[in-house]
Amino acid sequence: MDFSIDNGGCVETSRPTNHANPAYVEEGVIHFCVPNVPARVARTASYALSNAILPYVLHLSHAGLQESLHTIPELRRGVNVVDGRLAHPGVAAALGRPVEVTL
Repeated sequence: MDFSIDNGGCVETSRPTNHANPAYVEEGVIHFCVPNVPARVARTASYALSNAILPYVLHLSHAGLQESLHTIPELRRGVNVVDGRLAHPGVAAALGRPVEVTL
């Protein structure tokens, strides 16, 4: 399932499809690449996103950024830049630059 297809796709064999013909097989892999699927169920998607991020928002509001990054690994893995300095190894590598901040 490629939910990033409206931003270029997440794999080389992704290509946009539609709800009338949503799936195809390429290189032995079943692909589902309908753009902006959450918009079809906007209310449900909004509730799901809110419920998924609420624990992080609450932790951030109570503990602050530094403590939250120290305590929550999945939050830390989502940080690309801190105070204008590169923190994510993948982003740094893609830019051919060193990691400037270790979290």
